[in-house]
Amino acid sequence: MEIALPQAQQPSSPLKNALALAGWVALCWAAALSGIAFMPGEWYASLNKPAWNPPNWVFGPVWTTLYIMMGVSAWLVWRTGSARRALAVFLIQLLLNALWTPVFFGLKQPGAAFAVIVAMWCAIAATIAVFWRHSRVASALLMPYLAWVSFASALNFTLWRLN
Repeated sequence: MEIALPQAQQPSSPLKNALALAGWVALCWAAALSGIAFMPGEWYASLNKPAWNPPNWVFGPVWTTLYIMMGVSAWLVWRTGSARRALAVFLIQLLLNALWTPVFFGLKQPGAAFAVIVAMWCAIAATIAVFWRHSRVASALLMPYLAWVSFASALNFTLWRLN
């Protein structure tokens, strides 16, 4: 199966360049939309949590920053004009990102969500590797994302085990 991506090329004008950047950031934000449909709610509040569980207010600013960095990263790689496969890997990790919330909060299945987040971690690591060949800056922009998902994976596993 081939994923259809827009033909990557250097935009010819500042406006086209800005629109392309906005498009990649918007695509990353689309992954976050599942969070609107599947809010943590009472179920999450009732879970036994480790002492190192961050307060709920931390997640919004962290994910806001990460989604912007992800969009900029994808845009930088897209601008190279020769990165269809790298962007396909990026889209796979983004799909896994969007899938985690409905599995964890919607289905209330921390074990299954842990499997999703491990797959997502692997896909992010693969994205960093393939982006490196096209743009080291783009690759570096994804490293905080990998770090946060590493932490989130440990938290997901711990919540699964505690509950």
